[in-house]
Amino acid sequence: MKYTTYLLTATLFAAAALPARAQIDARMLRYPDVSATHISFVYAGDIWVAPKEGGVASRLSSPAGEESFPRFSPDGTQIAFSGNYDGNTDIYVMPTRGGTPERITHHPMGDRLLGWHPDGNRLLYASSMESGRQRFNQLYLTSSQGGLPEKLPVPYGEFGAIADDGRMLAYMPRSRDFRTWKRYQGGMAPDIWLFDLEEQTAVNITDDDANDSQPMWRGSTLYFMSDRGLDQRNNIWAYEQDSGAMRQVTQFTEFDIHFPAIGPNDLVFEAGGRLYLLDLATEQLREVEIDVITDRSTLKPHTENVAERIQSAAISPTGKRAVFEARGEVFTVPAEHGVIRNLTTSPGTAERYPAWSPDGKHVAYWSDRSGEYELTLRAADGSGTEEKLTSLGPGFRYRPFWSPDSKKLVFIDQTMTIQMFDRDTGRTTRIDQGFWMYQGGLNNFRVSWSPDSRWVAYARGLDNRNGAIFLFDTQDGVLHQATSGYYSDFMPTFDPDGKYLYFLSSRTMRPAYGDVDNTWIYPNTTNVVAVSLRRDVPSPLAPRNDEEEVAEEDEDDAEETEEEAKDEEKKAVEIELDGFERRLVVLPPKEGNYTDLQA
Repeated sequence: MKYTTYLLTATLFAAAALPARAQIDARMLRYPDVSATHISFVYAGDIWVAPKEGGVASRLSSPAGEESFPRFSPDGTQIAFSGNYDGNTDIYVMPTRGGTPERITHHPMGDRLLGWHPDGNRLLYASSMESGRQRFNQLYLTSSQGGLPEKLPVPYGEFGAIADDGRMLAYMPRSRDFRTWKRYQGGMAPDIWLFDLEEQTAVNITDDDANDSQPMWRGSTLYFMSDRGLDQRNNIWAYEQDSGAMRQVTQFTEFDIHFPAIGPNDLVFEAGGRLYLLDLATEQLREVEIDVITDRSTLKPHTENVAERIQSAAISPTGKRAVFEARGEVFTVPAEHGVIRNLTTSPGTAERYPAWSPDGKHVAYWSDRSGEYELTLRAADGSGTEEKLTSLGPGFRYRPFWSPDSKKLVFIDQTMTIQMFDRDTGRTTRIDQGFWMYQGGLNNFRVSWSPDSRWVAYARGLDNRNGAIFLFDTQDGVLHQATSGYYSDFMPTFDPDGKYLYFLSSRTMRPAYGDVDNTWIYPNTTNVVAVSLRRDVPSPLAPRNDEEEVAEEDEDDAEETEEEAKDEEKKAVEIELDGFERRLVVLPPKEGNYTDLQA
């Protein structure tokens, strides 16, 4: 079981009577908005309200579901927001002073609140309910009392705002506000458009490679967020509708601004976890210090059932036990008899990707006990203390692969760099670096060791986007590209006798014409193939002739045969790289959609 802690915030009305330690200088204040007197924001998944001058915040919502984008009505008496209360994200309205939220939208697709119409009676929101697919949203207006929505006449819409006169709609056809990328300048960089709701005409007012988003009206001035400045950080910019002039308003150089919102007199936003107010009359900036009061009731240790939170697993050499990583802990579990053993028992540390050594003595895993993920070793029976093997520093690493002699481990990191750690020398050696592996590819990256622990086989992409098989000789420290990459080859695995390398290869091209999509597709292209590692090793498809053999042997011969077999197991694996791919044969299994090949 896992002992863990959470932060649970609670609204208290008499802050002065509470101990000072219950007061938290809060961070991670998201989706702020501002009225004439108050600021609203989301913290710990709930909506909070604080005086515009700062101070102690009061929590308005406390359901299990998440809330986002709270927005004050123009008169400041109501707050509309998106809430996931009933298994779907819909729009709700509640009094600013608290009360029961009233559900406004009911479509099963998610609805993102954007703001209030200037008339104070309608809500602007984005939804994919009529998009035909979930890759984009469209804009709608609906009454704050509920009812059928009105779809706005623009084909796409992610964020937007309607001018005070109700005529001009500033909107974004696409958004990158929820992406983790930064400084992006490609074709999906968002622009801001102005759409005249009376004339039905549109114009792109930004039209550049920068990321322009979150339009907000103040008279004829349109404030928005952009990274178009020299520092390439999200700052507040202003567009003057009358002249078309643009100017930078804020000058943040370290942190980006996120999700700004505008009120009657101010503009509010978050940067670096802190809230800031921009006075629209003077365009002067000040930080708003917010304190959250909590009883910290969930900081006490408690038992957590992690059975449904397994992330990775491996089997012991004999199959008597298996090792699992679940919610940052490493457990070993018996196949039939025995106890479940928590090897790590570390509430404040995350352990990932456990791997059992072939000799059965140790379990290796990544641990961030030092502050960064480092390769760590612990006795498989849980005895003793763990041993930190590496000091790699910042980065994220994936599943380690033991050599058969339990002396080396190969792994890949978030930079697609393939490395090998040698337990005898304590050194980490760089083997190679991939081209086209991201989270899915890195998480599924596999290597195969030759039986004598000399060779490492793996697949990675080439410039042509096809995969090729690579062989790294740990004895000579030399990397070899074994296949050309003309076909896409992947998932190599050595056979236990060290005679063949099996892998998957996409080399059966039988196009089929789609009945619906009017194009050719190439399904089930993957074959299972084999390569003889040396010329003297017969092809697995070589002609065979079964004959009855009568053998006579005495006990001495039998003992000698057993010894020869053991010697054969220890024999070094030699690979003839010349003509490697020419020795390839396609094995009988029919082409299909294969993965996770093992021998």
